[in-house]
Amino acid sequence: MDKVNLPISNDYCPQTLFCYGTFREDGQPDFGLFCWLSYCWLDKLGVMAAIGGPKLTLDRIHATRVFSANLVTEELLPLADYFGTANGYSPDKMDIPFKWQRGAKLDVPVLSDSPVNMELEVVQFVPLEGSEVMICRIANVLGDAALAEPDESAEAKLARMRPVSTTCMTYFGWNGARLAAWHEPGAAIRRG
Repeated sequence: MDKVNLPISNDYCPQTLFCYGTFREDGQPDFGLFCWLSYCWLDKLGVMAAIGGPKLTLDRIHATRVFSANLVTEELLPLADYFGTANGYSPDKMDIPFKWQRGAKLDVPVLSDSPVNMELEVVQFVPLEGSEVMICRIANVLGDAALAEPDESAEAKLARMRPVSTTCMTYFGWNGARLAAWHEPGAAIRRG
């Protein structure tokens, strides 16, 4: 394979999408769309998550030190795209219909229609120029009951869940097919 120099970017580094959930100061749930999430090892499995730039989600995580990470599926993509493109500081951002519930162990909102919801507690903030990394303990994982089915393969579970990834400002399905460009799926929600 011949190699060439490419511009520095995160293109061609597909990342799984998550909606981070926090509570606003007034107690209402708030979600944003993020993909900078991976695992790390503390004394057990943990999560490292990052947020770039000023965001209400980051403000609320600083205030409470807890948040949820909710796996985005093809079914959830329009809502998730809306969460990621609507201004988090807008007081009416969350005035849309969607299903959520409280976490089982932490006081965080979780998306009811997401098949995997991690309840995360920040143990360390690592401020960087233009972004911030959060090292988190996983307090709990809520999941679709079908994920506990021992007779179904991981491949079959993932095919049924259909998680979404992103790269090159484009959303892709689990099978690698292009789903949409950023900002397209949530357009109908924004228009109301």
